[in-house]
This record gives sequence, structure tokens and C-alpha cells, in this order.
Amino acid sequence: MKKLFFDLFPIILFFVAYQIAQSHPQAAYDSLTWLGIQLAPTQKPGVFIATLVAIVATFGQIGWLKLRGHTIDTMLWVSLVLIVVFGSATLVFHSETFIKWKPTVLYWVFALSLALAPRLAGRNLIRLMMQGQLELPDPVWVRLNQMWVLFFTAMGLANAWIANAYDTDTWVNFKLFGTLGLMLVFVLAQGVYLSRHMKEST
Repeated sequence: MKKLFFDLFPIILFFVAYQIAQSHPQAAYDSLTWLGIQLAPTQKPGVFIATLVAIVATFGQIGWLKLRGHTIDTMLWVSLVLIVVFGSATLVFHSETFIKWKPTVLYWVFALSLALAPRLAGRNLIRLMMQGQLELPDPVWVRLNQMWVLFFTAMGLANAWIANAYDTDTWVNFKLFGTLGLMLVFVLAQGVYLSRHMKEST
């Protein structure tokens, strides 16, 4: 549970910052103006404040891990690069489109990494991450890796669809609650699947 909360920390802060900024637009506009970000009168400030908060939160995650002497996962570095690139583009060009596409790009980077690692490096990344906790037959590790590839691909498509078909409020809600809900459903389904094969491997 602590690991899940830590991974979702920037998303949770993004959601909270968005709601506060939308509820107090003048204060949000003033804060952005003070930072040199001048929005058009028709633009709502929520996403821009939330983007700033998410960038700071991701740097905070890495700083916290560094201070405690923990190894920083490669995927966290990837997430940092993407939030800085897409977040900066959002703020510089005053466009929500960039930050809305960031989750899709992140999910597809994960999916591509998992799909290509066995072919290019002969490494099953899911197995490397989980083999200390599970003992499974080789074919099951392959299928498990494929399941995660499909899941991240589907999550990227879902985010792109919500971002383009619905308003920003809906997308922000999906970013937190939809992501968390779909992740929990997938992990539970994965647990049911693995429980059968863990018995076979003992």
C-alpha cells in the first residue's frame, strides 16, 4: 500500500492542486502571473497549477529516495523526464494538450520497454522485478510480461480517448480515479491468474 501511494503521489497532488486552483481561480491566475505565466482570460488555471505541482512532486520523490539511500527505478527517471518535457511545454505554450498526452506517452514507453527487452536484451523485465517474490514456470513469466504490455497499451489508449473526447474536469478525474480503479482491477485479475500457477510451481 505504501508503494502504491508513493507511485501515485504526483497524481494525487495533481488532482488536489487542480481542484484548489479551479475553486480559487483569481489566486491561481495571480500565482501563475507571478511566475511569468500569463494565460489568456478564457483559459482556466487549474491544469497549469497542477502541472507545476506535479513537476515539483516528481523531483521530490527522487530527492526523498536519494536522501534515504534507495535505488531509483529507471521508470521513475523516465517519468521525471516526461513530466519535465510535457509539463514545460504545457506552461511555455499555454496548452493543456501536452500534459494530457503525457500519461499516454508514459504508458506506451512502459509497454514498448517490456515488449522489446526480451527480444533485444533477452530480459523479461517483469520477471526481474517480481522473481524475488514469486516462483513461476518460464512460460507463465512470458505471459505475465505480455499481460503488462497489453495493459499499458490499453491504458495509453484510454487516456488518449478521454483526453480528446471529454472536458478537462473529466480527464483529471480519470487520471486519478480511473487509473487507480483500472490498476486495481488488473492486479486482482493477475493475482487470480497467478494463484493457479504458483501452486503448480511448488
